[in-house]
Amino acid sequence: MTRVPLDVQGLGGMPDIFRLSGAARRDPAVEAWLSSEPAELRAVANQWFSHIRSCGEDVLELMHDGCPTACVEDAAFAYVNTFKAHVSVGFFHGASLADPAGLLEGGGKRMRHVKLFAGRAIATEVLRALIEAAYVDTKTRLGDDMLPTSGP
Repeated sequence: MTRVPLDVQGLGGMPDIFRLSGAARRDPAVEAWLSSEPAELRAVANQWFSHIRSCGEDVLELMHDGCPTACVEDAAFAYVNTFKAHVSVGFFHGASLADPAGLLEGGGKRMRHVKLFAGRAIATEVLRALIEAAYVDTKTRLGDDMLPTSGP
């Protein structure tokens, strides 16, 4: 019998989406994580997670794999995490984002992240643009009815 590879994405008619259940508008566990130690790194993470939250009224959050994660509905699009010497701002579909400044790191099939180090300059506008692009990308994956509209 000959095996034929299936295009699972094509069968469902939807782009690949990483879904998480239990997200809320504001999760107390996320707040606790953002205000815990190490204070300097968590302050940086908090700054960027605040920007992630501000992408839209439909942004929900939860703790996933030990770090604050943002979703559109139940579709994960971004997270923050702290390590010994840096903060990561990560994107679940970062491999599909345009990155002309070359900030994104990682070699996986989908995920990418930006490393931020205390005391080093941050390309603020570029990172903001990546966050907003990840949000719009996720809304697009969910379908055109999720895209923001302009005008009345």
